[in-house]
Amino acid sequence: MVEWTDFERTTIQDIFSKLDYEVVGPKTLARCLIVYPWTQRYFGNFGNLYNAAVIMGNPMVAKHGITILHSLDRAVKNMDDIRNTYAELSVLHSEKLHVDPSNFNLLADCLTIVVAAQMGKAFTGEMQAAFHKFLAVVVSSLRRQYN
Repeated sequence: MVEWTDFERTTIQDIFSKLDYEVVGPKTLARCLIVYPWTQRYFGNFGNLYNAAVIMGNPMVAKHGITILHSLDRAVKNMDDIRNTYAELSVLHSEKLHVDPSNFNLLADCLTIVVAAQMGKAFTGEMQAAFHKFLAVVVSSLRRQYN
């Protein structure tokens, strides 16, 4: 079980309360698909993902990006049991979708970049450390079915 300080809990909740999911979600997934084009193979049903402009304007990318952020809400609300919170999602991604588990790290990195850009100087090193720890726990929970 992960130990969370009061600062970490408050910081994670504060960051998510300030995010505009309709903006951050699509930007995060689009960034991942553009910067790491091999991740596109999991989104074949999203239509044309030929270039950055098309990816940024793809409504299915936007919708799934928003879904991802809302899924992270579950972890924010269940910080003491993230592993069990994501048990079904882990099985889905590992056994049905066959997602390479390293892609979760890439997506987490993209989310951190988008959040940092949105928050600017308010995203301090201490906040980033708490956010990174949170995402590392989420990624670890999603990867557990792969072990």
